[in-house]
Amino acid sequence: MRSANRLTFATRSTRIIWLMEELGEPYQLVPHTRDPSTFRSPPTLDRIHPLGKAPVIEDSTLVMAESGAIIEYVIATYGHGKLAPAQSGPAWARYIGWLHFAEGSAMMPLLVHLLGMLTGGLPDGLKGFITPDIEKTLKCIAAEILDNGYLTGSAFSGADIQMSYVLEVARMGKCWMPIHRWKNT
Repeated sequence: MRSANRLTFATRSTRIIWLMEELGEPYQLVPHTRDPSTFRSPPTLDRIHPLGKAPVIEDSTLVMAESGAIIEYVIATYGHGKLAPAQSGPAWARYIGWLHFAEGSAMMPLLVHLLGMLTGGLPDGLKGFITPDIEKTLKCIAAEILDNGYLTGSAFSGADIQMSYVLEVARMGKCWMPIHRWKNT
């Protein structure tokens, strides 16, 4: 892969860096600095991808955003059988479910909670709506990790990498999560 564009500060881009390191694949890290007053991505990312967000990878003529899609692409293209089960059967279904659960279901209530902390709080109705989702989500993740060592069973995978930012947001938001029990890799 040619380049991995990332924003400074704790971001989803860390997942792609970790993935490339796990695979031992060469890459060029291209840092972009957030606007300090708006916390938004800089115009330099707009020139790479229409969303103007990171992570974004550039691999030959391919430009791709969205961390889950990037993880799937990189593992399929450069993984050589590492970090994902074969693309069929229950192990694949479990893997792909956890890979997409991170951004599809787990992140939204955690991110709303974190944004509330950073902006002076949430309305009671919204807080009442997301708090049970956060608790249920984190308990579900914890149960998988504590039972199996990893999200997809006994092997570390791209799904574990994808879930790492969810756990980081949970930590930043001071939500309960036994992160110390996450198996070392």
